Amino acid sequence: MLVNLEHLGLAVKDLEAATSLYTSLLGQEPYKREHVASEAVDTVFFQVGGSKIELLAGTSPESAITRYLEKKPAGIHHVAFEVDDIRAEMQRLRAEGFTLLNEEPKQGADNKLVCFVHPKSANGVLVELCQSIKEPGVA
Repeated sequence: MLVNLEHLGLAVKDLEAATSLYTSLLGQEPYKREHVASEAVDTVFFQVGGSKIELLAGTSPESAITRYLEKKPAGIHHVAFEVDDIRAEMQRLRAEGFTLLNEEPKQGADNKLVCFVHPKSANGVLVELCQSIKEPGVA
């Protein structure tokens, strides 16, 4: 089940310039910066009420973000929804006819398991499912 809007992912060419711009726009500093080696991206997160803004910049020519920015301008890259059980949600979406870009959830930024829904099956929008990873010993 989709719980809430987790974050908007914004593709940017210059992470430092975008971070400065969003710090001014939102009137606050980001709460987290992270490199996600598996995706070849650097990320910066801002908390905005119950949701977040994630800035993403590719760190190599093979990065999906770098390739995205070769074709499109900087801006909204994906919409992410928090889910309680990512595997159950993936199964439900497959049964509904959605095409998933991942067979299994993978480690994403901000301590999340993630899976993406192909934009061709979601009206041109890349949708990300996110499930928080429980820390060992934390219920």
